[in-house]
Amino acid sequence: MCGIVGYVGSATPSTRPLDVALEGLGRLEYRGYDSAGVALVAPGRDEVAVAKKAGKLVNLRTALVESPLPQATAAIGHTRWATHGAPSDLNAHPHVALDGRLAVIHNGIIENFFSLRSELLEAGVQFVSETDTEVAAHLLAAQYERCGDLTEAMRVVAQRLEGTFTLLAVHADHPDTVVGARHDSPLVVGLGDGENFLGSDVAAFIAHTREALELGQDQIATITPNAVTVTDFEGQVVTPKHYTVDWDASAAEKGGFWSFMAKEIADQPKAVADTLLGRTNESGDLILDDARIDEATLRTIDKIIVVACGTAAYAGHVAKYAIEHWCRIPVEIELAHEFRYRDPIVTPRTLVVAISQSGETMDTLMAVRHAQEQGAKVIAIVNTHGSTIPRESDAVLYTHAGPEVAVASTKAFVSQITAAYILGLYFAQLRGNMFRDEIHTVLDELRAMPDKIQEVLDRGERVREIARWMADTSSVLFLGRHVGFPIALEGALKLKELAYIHAEGFAAGELKHGPIALIEPGQPVFVIVPSPRGRDSLHSKVISNIQEIRARGARTLVIAEDGDEAVTPFADEVFWVPQCPTLLSPLVTVVPLQIFAAELSRAKGLDVDQPRNLAKSVTVE
Repeated sequence: MCGIVGYVGSATPSTRPLDVALEGLGRLEYRGYDSAGVALVAPGRDEVAVAKKAGKLVNLRTALVESPLPQATAAIGHTRWATHGAPSDLNAHPHVALDGRLAVIHNGIIENFFSLRSELLEAGVQFVSETDTEVAAHLLAAQYERCGDLTEAMRVVAQRLEGTFTLLAVHADHPDTVVGARHDSPLVVGLGDGENFLGSDVAAFIAHTREALELGQDQIATITPNAVTVTDFEGQVVTPKHYTVDWDASAAEKGGFWSFMAKEIADQPKAVADTLLGRTNESGDLILDDARIDEATLRTIDKIIVVACGTAAYAGHVAKYAIEHWCRIPVEIELAHEFRYRDPIVTPRTLVVAISQSGETMDTLMAVRHAQEQGAKVIAIVNTHGSTIPRESDAVLYTHAGPEVAVASTKAFVSQITAAYILGLYFAQLRGNMFRDEIHTVLDELRAMPDKIQEVLDRGERVREIARWMADTSSVLFLGRHVGFPIALEGALKLKELAYIHAEGFAAGELKHGPIALIEPGQPVFVIVPSPRGRDSLHSKVISNIQEIRARGARTLVIAEDGDEAVTPFADEVFWVPQCPTLLSPLVTVVPLQIFAAELSRAKGLDVDQPRNLAKSVTVE
């Protein structure tokens, strides 16, 4: 989950390598912010210049002002989410070897580090950190001493490592080179003019180029100012896929908002609209992105399993209601980290839908591979082009939400739900469950949703007022039924992530089966009320739930559809959302809960973009 950036440019030393590295780390800090560091190389210097500090990137920047590094021709930089070893200056990356002539940074976990460390200790190597990464640095140093080639040394060492890793290395003897290797961990190449880049994702270099190369599994990239060479772990040269990033640096900036999360909440109408673009062919039929699976095979599918983690799993819960309703295919929702360990029933007639914002979520990637080993086909719903999950899947639906910098997901959630709706309608079209005009009616209703989301955003000030008033709250409960249930789960998760307080989401029907014991005078409870149009019995049952908890002293905070006056006698506060079809309602009902969590966190003086202990992309199991 760490952020990695590499840069090599002009043969004349300058401040640009450090500037690019620090700028890239700033854009990647959402991947980890326990510590940060850089390493620079330049012609004529016998050692790598290194600076690193525990804490957020600002600490490193301050240290560099006090103790500037020399000008350079190449750089690597790292922002850390700690796994092995507590956050500290010593455990921060880069790690050095060969008397300071070689530096390495790493994302992932080296699972066999203990045996490798024991081997190195027996050889007389002295360790200065608690990290697994230092093992890789010393192994690389020893192999370089034997062969004198940094790329070859990386290839040999990569084959010895077990676990997940992206490694970047520089050496004082090669001031015009950065070498990177990836195994089950993200790494992309950025192509410049007289300069080239490496990064955990394109955000690392988006301010300088939008041209990129996808690196495949078990590949090594060697970049110099004017060349990029990619080989596999066996030493064979490969030709990576080139692509152009469809957003620019301004999309990854706050744009005048007080936080990235506030901006991304405001971006949601556009995220949904962009996810809907280009989904039909000239005949008006729905299509998938990058499909490597024939329609005849898809018609034989008799079960869908959605695998995802966290917020993406709740998007999958919403998808279940829509796909089962439209397609009459049973849909199961699996937490990806549990899926392959419980001996799931998967056959060649099973379709696995993998949902991941980054496309690098390790739990989800491992679930994808397990499903394919059982003969299942996989469709990925992801946001990040060039990532591993879509490359290894049989078809893709890209969400086109643009960069999401805040760690707690918002616009990715609504765009994932939107993509899942498209997938459901695609299957309904393929299997003949719906007529074409019915599908186009739903698509038209989906295209109206961005304006409805904007209406909710425009009404957000009252939500913010309540959040500020509740800044000292220690517990909040969330209730929902049907598609409101996963929204209750997501609302609770956002509050836990951002405000660090107890929050639980429940299916409202479960209230009488235990959770009502939590209700005491003053207990805040959010209730997502289903539309009274078309599901009268469900609506009335949730109204009864509100009465039950209010009778026991709960403070009821109700999200209800415009015109639903049945809720007003039993609600302490109502947050109104526009009328829309029931299955599409999560796109609007989640927005007040996102605003509430962000504003309550802000009122508590917390960092809404970088919550404690969390990172954006979970690239380790």
